[in-house]
Amino acid sequence: MDIPVYLFTGFMDSGKTTFVQETLAENDFGVGARSLIIACEDGEVEYDEQKLLEKQVSVIGVDSEEEFTPEFLADCDATMRPDQVFIEYNGTWEAAKIMEMKLPSGWQIVQVLTTIDASTYELYLTNMRVMMMEQVCASDVVIFNRCTDETPKGKFRRTVKGYNRKAQIVYENADGTIDEDFMEELPYDINQDFIEITDADYGIFYLDVQDDPKKYEGKTIRFLALVYRPEKMGKKPVFILGRFAMTCCVQDIQFIGLKCKYDRAETIPHKSWVWVTATIHVEFAKEYRGKGPVLYADEIEPAEAPADELVYFT
Repeated sequence: MDIPVYLFTGFMDSGKTTFVQETLAENDFGVGARSLIIACEDGEVEYDEQKLLEKQVSVIGVDSEEEFTPEFLADCDATMRPDQVFIEYNGTWEAAKIMEMKLPSGWQIVQVLTTIDASTYELYLTNMRVMMMEQVCASDVVIFNRCTDETPKGKFRRTVKGYNRKAQIVYENADGTIDEDFMEELPYDINQDFIEITDADYGIFYLDVQDDPKKYEGKTIRFLALVYRPEKMGKKPVFILGRFAMTCCVQDIQFIGLKCKYDRAETIPHKSWVWVTATIHVEFAKEYRGKGPVLYADEIEPAEAPADELVYFT
């Protein structure tokens, strides 16, 4: 029988302990099950162990990273026999450690949730960007809490999506309510049939068209792109158009592009710069492993490389 493991990541004082306790309290989560909380750090908020015991929830603390081993987890499993496990992971420990660790038989990480204090997020991005991005790289849900009217939610969303496109992002206000109405304002008019995508806007466009391709169906776009057409594509009338983007740091640059169909594709050199005017259609593409935005090029013109070849998600 599989034992679900819920992994909570985030820096100290980002609200992990409160979130774990609220998860257990809401809708009688896991009622009747033996639950185990493994707390890997001590923050300002402490677990009410007596109250938790009344709900068959036990708490085990971990004092150091060296103590957090497969053997330790196996001992927790043998001693507590939990039906479900909540791990409040230490924000200063390498996130890959828990994702790659051999878990006890039957334990399976079913959801990774990351809490982020919106009031300190930009400070952490400036001084500890790599460590911060490690927190969200495997997250299923990222919760920005303590949001205010001044919180740049669109910018925060892009920094997360640039590193982890599958993550669901939640904005929690200072009073604990969830902002369900937030919609990022695009830097171009999505209601127009023709859209010019600038270098500065390509990262935003790429994330948005991947998240909601249907709203781009039939629209014509124009942008400066790098052609990816290796020899293995042969004479097929397709290639990939995109840009290299910095998602986290210089060591984390990746090519982000869209499939493009063009009847004279073989005449376009690999790694050449072009101005492309194309119409977007949503259809199945093996490159996307499902349906996604496919460009049908109407016009392709040779172009010079831009002064800054990278695009960003900020």
